[in-house]
Amino acid sequence: MKMNARYFLLISGVVILWLAMASCSKNTGTVSSGALQVEINNQMFTRVSTNLSKIPLNNEFRQSEYLVTDKDSIGTFKLGSSDVQKISDFAGEGKSYTYKGIAENTNEKITKILKINTYKEFEGWAFYSVKFVNSGNKDIVVKKWVNHSYKIDSKQDKPDFWSLQASSTGARKSWILPVDTGFYQKNFLGMNDPDYGGGIPLLDIWRKDAGIAIGHTSLKPELVSLPVKMAKDANYSTIGIEYQVNDKLHPGDTLKTLETFVTVHNGDCFSTMKQYAAFMEKKGIVMPDSEPLAYEPMWCAWGYMRKFTVAEVIGTLAKVKELGFTWVTIDDGYQHAEGDWLPNPVTFPGGEAQMKKLVDTIHSMGFKAQIWWAPMAVDPGTKLLAEHPDIILKNADRSPQVISWWDSYYMSPAYQPTLDHTKAMVEMFIGKWGFDGLKLDGQHLNACPPDYNPAHHLAHPNEAPESVPGFFKLIYETAHQIKPAALVELCPCGDAMSFYNMPFTNQFVASDPVGSTQVRSKGKVYKALAPKTAYFGDHVELSDDRSDFASTIGVGGVPGTKFTWPADNPFSEEKNLLKPEREKEWKKWIQIYKTHMLSKGEYLGGLYDIGYDVPEAHVIRKSDTLFYAFYAKNWTGTLNFKGLLEKSYKVLDYVNNQDLGILTKEKPELNTSFDKYLLLMAYPMR
Repeated sequence: MKMNARYFLLISGVVILWLAMASCSKNTGTVSSGALQVEINNQMFTRVSTNLSKIPLNNEFRQSEYLVTDKDSIGTFKLGSSDVQKISDFAGEGKSYTYKGIAENTNEKITKILKINTYKEFEGWAFYSVKFVNSGNKDIVVKKWVNHSYKIDSKQDKPDFWSLQASSTGARKSWILPVDTGFYQKNFLGMNDPDYGGGIPLLDIWRKDAGIAIGHTSLKPELVSLPVKMAKDANYSTIGIEYQVNDKLHPGDTLKTLETFVTVHNGDCFSTMKQYAAFMEKKGIVMPDSEPLAYEPMWCAWGYMRKFTVAEVIGTLAKVKELGFTWVTIDDGYQHAEGDWLPNPVTFPGGEAQMKKLVDTIHSMGFKAQIWWAPMAVDPGTKLLAEHPDIILKNADRSPQVISWWDSYYMSPAYQPTLDHTKAMVEMFIGKWGFDGLKLDGQHLNACPPDYNPAHHLAHPNEAPESVPGFFKLIYETAHQIKPAALVELCPCGDAMSFYNMPFTNQFVASDPVGSTQVRSKGKVYKALAPKTAYFGDHVELSDDRSDFASTIGVGGVPGTKFTWPADNPFSEEKNLLKPEREKEWKKWIQIYKTHMLSKGEYLGGLYDIGYDVPEAHVIRKSDTLFYAFYAKNWTGTLNFKGLLEKSYKVLDYVNNQDLGILTKEKPELNTSFDKYLLLMAYPMR
């Protein structure tokens, strides 16, 4: 059979093209760590894979680390060399892989140096350091860099993916949320709305079978984005880490990205967050242990709102004590204004002496006393602002940055007079007035914008947001110098608390949840990152039906309330009166809480997937007893009990004191039905 010359040329061209494509995508290096495998081809594209699932997370090599300039997107580099060395550093023993290449077919000449570290102690993790060197003879205007740009294939679960996206906006979305077609979230960790910003620099997205997480390991807050996108009708989601640069690289200059990571896992985001916190602790960010008093249940006078009276507070204390609460919080409304924190003459005509007398009264009844405070905020017209007009943070146009919720201005956390004022207030609250704890409140506390106030003489405007953790460190350390067991509760209302602020609070809080689901999911996040820090479920009136103690107690949270008694404040916008039927219920739940103290137990967050497992389940271990909490609107069917170690267990509904029979390790199942929740304890039979 003779072949037509034109046909021969066509076939030859196809073969040559195929060979070229095969050559371009050829794996020239592999980094392995536990279940994680990162392949690098001769264009320095990468592909992340795992043996945790039979279905790949992705099937293609990607320009995963690249630059965007004013002329081009530069992500294709001709691999020139590679090397691997044994290492031993702060994270332990491991290996360091280095790949070096030159950009091809661009207007600029750039060398890329990719270093990937793996460690024995962190199996399944790869830690990246990426450098881009201007190897040419012209300036290069860099707009942004991108690390870990991945396409994650859907397995067509329902939903396609679940995710942890812990950025902060005025929408106050849940941090654990589903991802389906048409989804997009930028996840910028700077300021997203006038009062909202910051978060946790970790993005996790998972299917039923496997997941992948990325993030950065900087020791300070960074203005990065971790976008998640799933286009309409797409069968994949894209993720990445992006950083806006807008700077020139002169010939010979080097741009170094943040140190970042990628990891793979089974189940939900719990194990990722736990390992992330362990790695960051080795770098120097250590989460606090809580004092015993941080686990005691709390009553807050906020039920009476801003126009509360001292008589109302004192008149409620006998009922607060009867129901079993041991903390009393004086909330917003006692002060002249944000910034001027002395008692206002309407509520406290006796001034500071009357405030101190109120604290003494609270103590005399056996309570601990906490005071509300919105630091870093100063109102127009205050004495503080009149004496220190230079204290406020300013925008690039030199206008003051407004905190819209309080109608206040930001004080710059990088300016010494702000720190001096803040320290003096802690000394007044804890030292002079005698309070035992601080309730730091406001969504503005999570982060702040860059500061362009010339009076502050900052090295760069971003010094202000980078200084926010130090601001809280000052508060925390000052409070503990005065009272070593002082409670410092940080409530960045609705925000995903900045990871960098967490070491300087010994009680996390659900922070104005919009329902019980957020109470539980926020608890899971905090217990992964800081298992020895108390978690306050916030006022139960913010939960479903304004009465869902089961969500707080079942996930190991500390319960709280803002009830009023025997009457509401006539000027209050809310009605929080504790009627007789609820009084009985409140007393019952606080007794249940004190009996079992699940808040001090070990939260076993890796047993159940908070997204895909139905019903939603949480487990806490105390000694050899396992406490299970199941949640669903309505449930009838078989419950599967994970985590059983002994041969058989007795199961008790400890809310209703009902014996539900015996479980065995071989058949850890129970057929039952419930509405809203079922709280069970399982203890070994020996």
